[in-house]
Amino acid sequence: MQQKIPASIIRQIFVVLILMVAAVLIIYEMLPYLGGVLAAVTLYVLLVPAQRFFEEKGWKPWVAATLLLVVSVIVILLPVAGLGLLFTSQIKDAVANSDQITEQIRTQIRQIEDYVGFDVVPAIDGEQVKSTLSYVFSNFADSSLTVFIAVGVMFFLLYYMLIERKTWQNATLRYLPLKKKNIKAIGKESIDLVKSNALAIPLVAIMQGIVALIGYYIFGVDNPFFWFGVTVIGSMIPFVGTALGIAPVVILLLAQGETESAIGILIYGAVVVGSTDNLFRLIVQKKLADIHPLITLIGVVVGVPLFGFIGLIFGPLLISLFLLLIKIYKKEYGDQKEAI
Repeated sequence: MQQKIPASIIRQIFVVLILMVAAVLIIYEMLPYLGGVLAAVTLYVLLVPAQRFFEEKGWKPWVAATLLLVVSVIVILLPVAGLGLLFTSQIKDAVANSDQITEQIRTQIRQIEDYVGFDVVPAIDGEQVKSTLSYVFSNFADSSLTVFIAVGVMFFLLYYMLIERKTWQNATLRYLPLKKKNIKAIGKESIDLVKSNALAIPLVAIMQGIVALIGYYIFGVDNPFFWFGVTVIGSMIPFVGTALGIAPVVILLLAQGETESAIGILIYGAVVVGSTDNLFRLIVQKKLADIHPLITLIGVVVGVPLFGFIGLIFGPLLISLFLLLIKIYKKEYGDQKEAI
């Protein structure tokens, strides 16, 4: 006798397919703003203790959340916006004076050619340099609207996460197909990792940037605060590090004929700035979660292409949660398999 599939199962499969299609469409359209969503989660983890404190003191949730959003704008958004404007101004100047900059570099390289006997100057194409700088500036301008929307999504989502934190926390406990103790273990692991990366990475980068800034002043580098910003950003990028700020400064000083200053900042960057990385990281991470360097490395390699800049935080989190879920799976189902 041929068995028939129950109508209820067919309806269930149909509903699941509709949900999957809708989920794919929503995720696809939200991908450009995924950084804003993840940034909201990061800020929520950092700000929810303050939200809880204000509510315990009798503040209304929306008042406390509004105050925390204002503080976030002042502490995070305004400095980042200022740095963005500074970068825009410097890129504009570089595009406008690209011919002069290229010629200065050629002049210095001609002097080096007398010693090495290798023809390098023809390889430097002034038009190519100008074209590259223009392309970078154009991409920076084109992405401004996406960034603006992502920031709006971040603050909008953060506000409702703060004022309705109990609602979505209870929903998480109710709907995730795991035991409550395992959900709490995932939550604790996630919070510790987000705090560690969201605080440790910027703090170490800023500390290294300050050390580099001192060197920029000592050796008379133009626009030291601009290069401070570049160094801070570079410090947060694996395999790049503070060289993102130090190397261009050395090249520019050589192009200006300031060879002694160029050698000085090169040694200062390699010895002083470079040696502070492990020192500062050790000091900061003593107060935060201890993450294995291999998890951080693999997480960043995976996270940055996947999530963008915020992947510096959520890449290691993704790897750590993957390992944690393996442990949870073994706890929940390992014994059953052994019994079979």
